[in-house]
Amino acid sequence: MDRFIEFVLNHYLLSLALVVVTFLLIQDLFENLFNKFKSLSPLLAVAKMNDSDAVIIDVREPHEFIKGHIENAANIPLGKLADQLGQFAQQKTSPLLVACQTGARSVPACKTLSKAGFTDVYYIIGGMQAWEDAKLPIRITSKNKA
Repeated sequence: MDRFIEFVLNHYLLSLALVVVTFLLIQDLFENLFNKFKSLSPLLAVAKMNDSDAVIIDVREPHEFIKGHIENAANIPLGKLADQLGQFAQQKTSPLLVACQTGARSVPACKTLSKAGFTDVYYIIGGMQAWEDAKLPIRITSKNKA
């Protein structure tokens, strides 16, 4: 025990880094355990779309959306999602698939949807980047139509 204390005192930055990383890992573990939404790989997302009447919400900005998106996806930027939840009032129990560019904006969007009472919410791991890497089809919208 004395050697442990001596190590901590001599290497306080390393010890602090260990404590911070451990805390963040535990926090992430608990957050993932208690989330009301789930994650899907792009291939499982396609299976979910084929099996049910899933609604796809793309939370990227419009200039990102027109460059390529999932067929039949609704474009609602993350900042406007809370204001436009009324569009999906009838789909509270339908599967909602949330996509963004890399997956970073999807998690906050899923939290917003879960708090609003949607029960079957999923986010696509890796977002559109993973979708395109898996060579899945995308639809490109011309700027004239947008």
